Formats: sequence, structure tokens, C-alpha cells
Amino acid sequence: MGREVSESCVDGLLTEMVSTYCNRFYANKPELAARRIEAIGYQVGHQLSERYTMERPRFSDHLEAIKFICKDFWSELFKKQIDNLKTNHRGTFVLQDNRFRWLSRISIDPSLENGEAQDPSVVAESKAAQATSMHLYFPCGIIRGALSNLGIPCAVSADISNLPACSFVIRIKA
Repeated sequence: MGREVSESCVDGLLTEMVSTYCNRFYANKPELAARRIEAIGYQVGHQLSERYTMERPRFSDHLEAIKFICKDFWSELFKKQIDNLKTNHRGTFVLQDNRFRWLSRISIDPSLENGEAQDPSVVAESKAAQATSMHLYFPCGIIRGALSNLGIPCAVSADISNLPACSFVIRIKA
């Protein structure tokens, strides 16, 4: 049996990492905090991909590597496969996780609900979405790092429109 890390430890680490980079190190520079969090995810994804593909032959094409990410890689990380994979067959892939584990336990700070604008719910919703999106730079980095290790340079972004569902958009660089 391989070594495993408790899910609660990973949840706590991710929460503290985002909080520290956003509120302490780069409090006034959210774009820099996002880049740093994504870079950490990239390193993690690169190393995990190395570990999970040791016994496998190289992938013959992009689709085969993306399927590996959706099935085997995701199963190792989250104990489930991606729920849906879509592609436009021109280098763009959308990975849909209907219950993304790292978003299922995020709670919104009640102080965000006391906005000063005319419609406090809109202010709270936008601040909550911004805080939640900071948690997605790490898994985007993981996916980008894993694919980079497989020889596939790409850009990865995330879309959250219906929590805890999340879509990861992968654009292969030519």
C-alpha cells in the first residue's frame, strides 16, 4: 500500500495556503497571490504525474493523456473520475466535476454578507466568488503541471457557476 495523506490535512493545507498568500504575503496583489498558488500546484501536479506514470508507456496523443488525467490521475487525487469530458477537437478540453471535493467544504465568511452597496447580496456573492476562485488556482496548477510533465504545454482555467460543481478548461498550446 502506498503512502496517503489525510483529506482533512490537504483541505487544511489548501485553505491556509490560500489565506496566507491572499491575506498576508500579497494582500494588495491578488494576481500575484494567484500566480504563486498556481505555481505550487504546478510543482505538485508535475511530481504526481511523474509518480503515477512510472509504469506506463508514453501517451501517443493529447486525447490519451487527457483521458489519463480524467480517469487515473483524478481517481488517485479525489477517489473518483471526472464526471464529464468535452472537446472541440481543436485543442480545447473541458473537464466537469459535478462535486469537486475541494469546493464542497468551503464556507463563506459571514462578514462578507454585510456589504455597503445597494444590494448586499450582490456584493457578498461577488466577494464569495472571488474568494472561492482563489482556491481553484491550485488544482489548475496541478492539472497544468501534470500535463506539462507528459509533454503537453497548456493553459488551464476553472469555471464555477454552480457550487460545488467545477469545470476545468484546458487549452493545448500549439
